[in-house]
Amino acid sequence: MSEVRGSVDVDVPVTTAYNQWTQFESFPHFMDAVVRVDKPQVTLSHWVVRCRGVSREFDAKVVDQRPDERVSWMSLHAPHHHGTVRFAPLGEQRCRVEYVVEFTPHTLLERAADSLGLVGRQIHASMRGFKEYIQVQGVASGAWRGTVRDGLVEPHADHHQRPVPHWPTG
Repeated sequence: MSEVRGSVDVDVPVTTAYNQWTQFESFPHFMDAVVRVDKPQVTLSHWVVRCRGVSREFDAKVVDQRPDERVSWMSLHAPHHHGTVRFAPLGEQRCRVEYVVEFTPHTLLERAADSLGLVGRQIHASMRGFKEYIQVQGVASGAWRGTVRDGLVEPHADHHQRPVPHWPTG
């Protein structure tokens, strides 16, 4: 298993960064390899990715989610991976987004890309893309503030995604 970890400091409040991260359908806007993300259930997402000419589809499940703190997921089948993104305030208008992604390269091409550091560079670039995206937007495109423990949504959790109002700036 390989591991990629890092962090980006983002010039938005922690709640804004966290809320945007819960909007998986927006990931193609800032992750070059992500073609599409569908979210058929609150904790289940279907991903279509394309990297260096190779297309993959997989399902992922959110296994742990705490508003304004973290989101952890795992793939349900190959390509096998799991990870956690943590959010920490660095003041009222700034936060740190830390990430750890662990994956198992299966094919010879995947092992070669991993050994050359290409997978890590792609993940780091995606996180820089997230930083740029949310800083330019300034507000999250939506939010899901439910809590997930051990892959199950807690009973008091909000089961619907809510749009976040876009307030004029100036």
